[in-house]
Amino acid sequence: MKLISWNVNGIRAWYKKGAMEELLKEKPDIFCFQETKAHPEQLPEELRNIPGYISYFDHSKVKKGYSGVAIYLSDKLLSLRPDLKSPKRSGLLLNNFPLDYGFGIPELDQEGRFLSIHLKDFTIITCYFPNGGGGPHRLEYKMKFYDAFFTYIEKLKKKQPNIIFCGDVNTAHNEIDLSRPKENEKSTGFLRTERDWIDKIIKKGWIDSFRHLHPKKIQYSWWDMKTFARARNIGWRIDYFFVSPALENKIKKAEILDQMLGSDHCPISIDISL
Repeated sequence: MKLISWNVNGIRAWYKKGAMEELLKEKPDIFCFQETKAHPEQLPEELRNIPGYISYFDHSKVKKGYSGVAIYLSDKLLSLRPDLKSPKRSGLLLNNFPLDYGFGIPELDQEGRFLSIHLKDFTIITCYFPNGGGGPHRLEYKMKFYDAFFTYIEKLKKKQPNIIFCGDVNTAHNEIDLSRPKENEKSTGFLRTERDWIDKIIKKGWIDSFRHLHPKKIQYSWWDMKTFARARNIGWRIDYFFVSPALENKIKKAEILDQMLGSDHCPISIDISL
C-alpha cells in the first residue's frame, strides 16, 4: 500500500499548477493534504470528486483561506455495505468507519488541522501542526496542540495497534534535518522544547519512517520561498510519516519526493504492508 502526504500551501493554487496530475501518476492508495486553505464548497467538483477516490476535508472554523486538511482514500480500501454499489462520498464512509475532526477540544479544533479515519485494519491521520511563530502565544498554542495529539494517539494505540499519522509537524527533529541548525537553535521549528516532543513520541515507540530507513540521509521537504531557498537546497525536513510500533517491520519504503513541484513543501511517501 502506498501513501503520500503533502502540504500543498493552498489547494486551489496547487491544483491549477497541474500538481494533482503528477501526484496521481504515483498511484497512491491514500493521499493526505495539509494547509488546503479552503472549505470543500470552494473547490471545483473535479478536485472534490477524483475518479477512484473518496475525499474528506476538515477546514478552519475561524477564518477562510487558512489551515485545513484532507484525506483521499482509494475506493478499493472501503469495505462498504453490499447496498452501497457506487460510493460517491456524502457521509458513506462515516457509515462504515468513524472519523474524528479533532480532539474534542474546541480551542484546538477550530483551525481545521486534524482528520482521523478509522479503517477496518488501521487508522490514518493527517495533521497540520501549528507553527510556533507569531509570538509566545502561538508557541504556547503549538505545544498545547502537541500535547493533545500525543494524548490522542497514545489512547488510540490501546484500541488500535495499527496507526499511521502524517503531516507537516512544523519541527525539524535533529541537526541532520535542516541546513543550518546552529543558526536556528533559537528559531521556532527547531527549539529544544519542540524537538523534545518528537523525542517523546519516539520513546513511546512511534517510528519516523524516513529516518528509520535512512538514518544518515540528508533530504528536505520544505524550503523558504521568499529567499529562493529551494534552488540552493537550503531546507528543512518538517514533514513526516510516523507509524505505531506494531507497524515497524511493515515499512517497505519511505521517500521524500523532492522533484515534485507545486508548493513550498514537497510530498513524502511510504510503502507499507497492511
